[in-house]
Amino acid sequence: MFPIRDHNPSTRTPFVTYALVAANIVVFLWQLQFMDSDRNLMRFWDGLALVPAEVMHGLNLQALLTSQFLHAGFGHIFGNMLFLWIFGDNLEDQMGHLGFLLFYLACGLAAAVAQILPEPYSFVPMVGASGAIAGVMGGYLLLFPRAKVDILIILVVIFRIIPVPTWLMLGVWFALQVFGGLGNSDLGGVAYWAHAGGFAAGLLFTLPVWLRRGGARFWQRTHGQPPNPEVTYLPSNIPVVRRRRK
Repeated sequence: MFPIRDHNPSTRTPFVTYALVAANIVVFLWQLQFMDSDRNLMRFWDGLALVPAEVMHGLNLQALLTSQFLHAGFGHIFGNMLFLWIFGDNLEDQMGHLGFLLFYLACGLAAAVAQILPEPYSFVPMVGASGAIAGVMGGYLLLFPRAKVDILIILVVIFRIIPVPTWLMLGVWFALQVFGGLGNSDLGGVAYWAHAGGFAAGLLFTLPVWLRRGGARFWQRTHGQPPNPEVTYLPSNIPVVRRRRK
């Protein structure tokens, strides 16, 4: 299952969110010419992808930032940009343009540190915006725990869109990252600890915004819902397809 949209409108144009999506796509399009072989891709990533062992020796520290704009493939960038598109505008709405940009980059740095700590001398390169976007998801959860998110569930041949509260969808996602990290942080090339660390950092870095709005009183006023009237969508026209019995 994965999210396709939320019901939480923003009141200002999310220029920074748009710019971040565009920057990631532009870098990926530039990278395409080097993806004909693993050797060429690694040459392109040299000095740009985050390698924990290099950082621990004080080398290529710029990769803490540049690695946030690299992706390993089409599925990788599509999933990341989808999550950023859904959750980024609302946090930018609450934090302001510059505040959100600094928040995003800080979450990405925290995610990198969280991935480095358990394996500080690994030579496996780390790329992707998912750590920073996990921070966006953590901040979103703190401010709008009961906002509705539409998720597409695919069960073999059954397709269904259903709305679920943010706390359920993001809570399950975070739990999967922690369990994945405890099991094997390199499983499938997924940086589980970067995701978990970025998410936790997002919660922490959003606390000042939440407290300025009254903290628990903010939740009481909004009941954990978006501060603006929710967007309503027409019922999903995705049909339920069931396997026919012979």
